Amino acid sequence: MKKIQVPYLLLFAMLVLSGCSSIRKISTKDSAASATSLKKVRSTANREFINGIEVTPGYLVTSSQKTGSGISKKGGKEEAAGYGKAENRLMSFGIENASMLQLKYAIATDASVEKLTNIPLLEVIDKWWGTKYCMGGSTDNCIDCSAFTQVIMRDVYQVALPRTSQEQYNFAEKIELEDLREGDLVFFNTSGRDISHVGVYLLNNKFVHAATSGGVMISDLNEKYWQPKFRGAGRVTK
Repeated sequence: MKKIQVPYLLLFAMLVLSGCSSIRKISTKDSAASATSLKKVRSTANREFINGIEVTPGYLVTSSQKTGSGISKKGGKEEAAGYGKAENRLMSFGIENASMLQLKYAIATDASVEKLTNIPLLEVIDKWWGTKYCMGGSTDNCIDCSAFTQVIMRDVYQVALPRTSQEQYNFAEKIELEDLREGDLVFFNTSGRDISHVGVYLLNNKFVHAATSGGVMISDLNEKYWQPKFRGAGRVTK
C-alpha cells in the first residue's frame, strides 16, 4: 500500500509546482501587457497646439518675424509692454473662430479676438513687426516713427499724413484721451522738443509705433516710460 502512494505523491507535487510556474508566467505577462497598454495610451494622447505664436513678457514674436530678445530698458530708453501670461488670456478669446492674426494681437493688446475686426490693420502691423528703427528711415530695413504712422494711415485708412511727428501733430484734430479710438494718433515728447514721437492707437490703451529701442512694436500708454511723455491725441479724417 505504501509503495503505491509514493508515485502518486510525487506526481501531485510535480503538478503543483508546474501550476505555480504557469501562474507566475501569466501574472508577469499580464503586468507587462498592462504597462505596455498604459504607455501606449500616454504616448498617443491627442494634443492640440497653436502654431506661429511666441509670447514672452515684454514682446511678441510673430510667425513671419522675430524681434530677438525682450526689451526692457530705462534711463531715457523706450520700454516695451509687458503682456503677462498669454495662456490665461487665450482661454477667453474664443480661439475656435479666430484667425492666427487675431490670436497674435489679442495677446499683444490684452483684448478679446472679437474686438480685433480690422484685419487690414493687423496685416500691416504684422508685415512691419520687429522692423528696426532708424532716424529718417522709411524702408523695410528700417523706419522711424512718423514714417510708420504714414504707412498705416495710407495703407489702412487711405489718409495722407505730413512727414514728421510735429507736422502730424499740427495736422491732426485734437481729441481728449477718453475719446481715443482705433486709428487715432498719439503724440509724445521724448527728446526735449515739443513733439518727437508718434504712434497709432489700437484699443485698450495700446498703441503701435516704431520705437528707438525695439523697432515696430506695441506699447501701453500707462507704462511708466510713456505716461509722463504723453502730449496729446489727434484724429485725421479724409
